Amino acid sequence: MIGKIRGKLVGKTPPEILVEVGGITYELQVPMSTIYQLPEFGQDVVLHTHFVVREDAQLLYGFYDSKDKEMFRALIRVNGVGPKMAIAILSGMEADEFVRTVRSNDVNAMVNMPGIGKKTAERLIVEMRDRLAEWDLGEFAISTSDTISAASSIIKDAETALIGLGYKPQQAGRAIAQVLKEKSDISDSEELIRLSLKSMV
Repeated sequence: MIGKIRGKLVGKTPPEILVEVGGITYELQVPMSTIYQLPEFGQDVVLHTHFVVREDAQLLYGFYDSKDKEMFRALIRVNGVGPKMAIAILSGMEADEFVRTVRSNDVNAMVNMPGIGKKTAERLIVEMRDRLAEWDLGEFAISTSDTISAASSIIKDAETALIGLGYKPQQAGRAIAQVLKEKSDISDSEELIRLSLKSMV
């Protein structure tokens, strides 16, 4: 496993870059968030990497920030999300911004990214919510932690109730996401459950 690479930047054709290390030039696929932070040609660059081996190819993905690498790995574990889509997501928004989008159930922000349809956006929000529960947003997390915690608790209670009523987790997640899209100021789980049930009738 190649976890990090240090070398000279010798090529850049987004989303691909070339990094020379000891006479060997590596091809890396990188998100635009990394492209924006690269040095000039010929200068040293250090990138966090993720190595993927497929039957037809061996691919190396690079990230300027370790948070982007962590988010990339979380994304490709979601059903239907491959490395190409994960790179596209991280090109459209930084890792912390993606976390805020998931926590606020902002389907529209997801759909605005290339290759992300409404169904995919809703699935990403549902499946990533628990995985990103402990994600540290630094100063943002400090200033909004109480709000996020309360919102997460209401959503979780509503999901549990809907699943208990016989709905599948994905059905519950989609219904909740739709309700919150139309009315984001819900502060009571009972209201969220009632409106979610109404939307599925």
